[in-house]
Amino acid sequence: QVQLVESGGGLVQAGGSLRLSCAASGCNYFSSYTMGWFRQAPGKEREFVARIVWSGPGTYYADSVKGRFTISRDNGKNTMYLQMNSLKPEDTAVYYCNLVRAGGASYWGQGTQVTVSS
Repeated sequence: QVQLVESGGGLVQAGGSLRLSCAASGCNYFSSYTMGWFRQAPGKEREFVARIVWSGPGTYYADSVKGRFTISRDNGKNTMYLQMNSLKPEDTAVYYCNLVRAGGASYWGQGTQVTVSS
């Protein structure tokens, strides 16, 4: 079984920073999995934020967060991170961790709320 638990969300002022964490369990060889972050704001569809893969340069970002967010992973801890800097009110959303294993099965966490005030 694969379980994903997000943490690190909260309330920050515009221009501030947060670091989200996603702890994964039930999956061996953490570095072989594609993982990413998505977010969903009220009244909007869930959108891609960032992903990290095992091959090539490995990281990809939505245009809206490039230069502000950084995705990373600690293979020893089976944990993925999203460092969010220069936060804007439009970043307010529930942020979800996603993992895709070989074979295409996809797993999601329950999300963590990020609220950015003006």
